[in-house]
Amino acid sequence: MNQVKPELRRVGTSANPVVVIDGFDEAIDAAAAAADALGPFPKHAGNYYPGHRRVITEEDGPANAYVERLCAAAATFIAGAFDYERFDLLEASFSLVTTPPEQLLPEQRTPHFDSTDPSYLAILHYLQVPEGSGTAFYQQRSTGIEQVTESNVGRFVRAAAAEVSMLPENVGYIHGSNPFFRQTAAIEGVTNRLIIYRGSLLHSGIIPPDMNFSANPQDGRLTANIFVRGH
Repeated sequence: MNQVKPELRRVGTSANPVVVIDGFDEAIDAAAAAADALGPFPKHAGNYYPGHRRVITEEDGPANAYVERLCAAAATFIAGAFDYERFDLLEASFSLVTTPPEQLLPEQRTPHFDSTDPSYLAILHYLQVPEGSGTAFYQQRSTGIEQVTESNVGRFVRAAAAEVSMLPENVGYIHGSNPFFRQTAAIEGVTNRLIIYRGSLLHSGIIPPDMNFSANPQDGRLTANIFVRGH
């Protein structure tokens, strides 16, 4: 059991902070066990997530209890950083990145956003991650867009569609900056680190090319991905 006292820091702007909390969950071993009990995860369908994902439901016992405990503990940080009095839980899942770099679709080689709604927050808990992994944030060079909104989403999508066709075929997961996107921040993936950020920010997983890409929750890149809407 992890006995580290949670430590908070922030990166990014005051309007769009990325909250980073280390030593977040004293019961992280139980959280990892709950994920393992739900395996094997189905291959994710419906968007471009490069792996397997198991949506957590109220019927999932220990896994659902973990989500409720995590959201309750994160509430203070969400209120302080984003000035929301409450939030709605939209979806929670355990996720494993399993797609090797050479098998990525073109759209999986560039940063993405989760929603154009600025009140849509992503909560990411690193449960088991390899060295060199993490999450990075980006600005699209041609448009200057870092946060995708209803007013600029068309401009972002048009530029991204043109740019992805110009990427070399051997490009895997994005690492650092490239000719089309400038990396603005990078958060190292550390076991029991929790980060919270607006889903409208352009972001991408930092995926080491020599990672094992295992679909086994016991030895793969395992995270909990939770999405909430603030009010």
